[in-house]
Amino acid sequence: MKRLAPLLATAGLIASTVPLLTATQVSAASAPEYLNQKPSWHRCSPDQPASYECATLKVPLDYRRPQGSTIDLAISRVKSENPAKRHGVMLLNPGGPGGGGLDLPLAMGGVMSQEVRDQFDLIGFDPRGVGASSPISCGLTDTEQNFDRPYRPETYPSDVTWARTVADKCREKAGAVLPHITTRNTARDMDTIRAVLGERKLSYLGYSYGTYLGSVYSQMFPDRTDRFVLDSGVDPQRIWRGMIQVWATEAEPAFARWTGWAAERSAEYGLGDTPKAVSDTFWGLVERADRDPIDFEGQKVDGDLIRSARGMFFYPGQASPLIAALKAAAEGKPQPAGPAAADLKRLLTGERAAAEPVSDNGTAVFWAVVCGDTGNWPRYTEQYERDAAKDKVKYPLYGDFASNIKPCAFWDRPVEAATPMKKRANVLTVQNEWDSQTPLTSGEGMHRALKGSRMVLVAGGEGHGVYLTDPASCADAQVNSYLTTGRLPAEDVTCQSPAAAGQRGSAAPSKRLPIPAGPGRF
Repeated sequence: MKRLAPLLATAGLIASTVPLLTATQVSAASAPEYLNQKPSWHRCSPDQPASYECATLKVPLDYRRPQGSTIDLAISRVKSENPAKRHGVMLLNPGGPGGGGLDLPLAMGGVMSQEVRDQFDLIGFDPRGVGASSPISCGLTDTEQNFDRPYRPETYPSDVTWARTVADKCREKAGAVLPHITTRNTARDMDTIRAVLGERKLSYLGYSYGTYLGSVYSQMFPDRTDRFVLDSGVDPQRIWRGMIQVWATEAEPAFARWTGWAAERSAEYGLGDTPKAVSDTFWGLVERADRDPIDFEGQKVDGDLIRSARGMFFYPGQASPLIAALKAAAEGKPQPAGPAAADLKRLLTGERAAAEPVSDNGTAVFWAVVCGDTGNWPRYTEQYERDAAKDKVKYPLYGDFASNIKPCAFWDRPVEAATPMKKRANVLTVQNEWDSQTPLTSGEGMHRALKGSRMVLVAGGEGHGVYLTDPASCADAQVNSYLTTGRLPAEDVTCQSPAAAGQRGSAAPSKRLPIPAGPGRF
């Protein structure tokens, strides 16, 4: 978790094909200068293994003007230790937009099977504008970075002001760079990495937003696309407003599933002994908190704040103790000790897991991409208000948050149109059935859009991210087979999660990989 007037066709053709040139195809004299550079590899840090190497490339800010301004592109690698089995390089992306991937070769190398590790040099990179790759900032405050804004008629004018302010501050602070922080340009950067590493083709593993980045690459550079794994898919037909709205539509069945799960365990959680009773308990808490905010761990929690934590309902084993803790607080009873209270406080306060290189760097890149990738964002504030009011009724958990106005309403028109998904892509898509950030319907949309792809679906699987995020996942064997042989399954595969709904009794599984999650990240 998050692109308007199209470029002239000829300009778009030139822009999309420039990185296809490699030093082996054209003479060094005629190749663009950025394709002739050689990475100067060095040890990333004295605290890290010597095998973890870093380098910085220079890439065009605007690929239509390859001799113009450049930006830094930070890359990293951990090489295969088995040259006899080495197949090539695999680029890695953790999602976002706005997520950095420089540390992924080190993080993933430790959990991948040896058979896969032998085949690839693992290549990480911070996408343009992110982290160590010429990071951008909009100078946003913490309050301005929060886009979980519920719709209320009396506060809608302030929502419009917020959206306009974010767009204006981004334009003022990073206006010269902002139009070029897009998925298509990041795909061009990926192909530049391929070229300067001297590789004919590129393999790739991308999570969440990284699946859209990978799908765009597969369409722009189909002849360079090798073994691509797209994990937790973004539906290309929904970029990007539709991907935020799908958080609302798919939260409703997740909520219904949770009410049944909690009702079966009424003796443990005390939330009700039927799905309706559990639902009534939850909405009673929301109503109570709207009238008089609940004092929870020293924070005043209102109903909108409770609803904004919609992602927890994709984990019945997580949501139940959290709602029980909130119910106890509302009733003035001792709150349960242990992780439930801490988890709820984190969900409701939006505590950040780690500081970013620039305080609003991830948010700035998020808006640059989701506003600059497509021209589908409405330009009239009245449409957002109508949609938010309607969806608050239709999808009461999160509908108004999702459809409320965003800075993209005031963003400059994109330099390029979104990438059409028309070319065959023999890639592997992977999906959990119960994913809060890229729900199943989104993953299915990506699979449909990429003709020739195969899907591995984990029935009952919970959580955002599949491959290597749960050591017991039934999908890992299928992914490993594809990465080591290059052969897709003969048909789509559905396997059963060993921790399927009804069996999981604790919070969401801890991630082994640094995949961005939570509001505002795909």
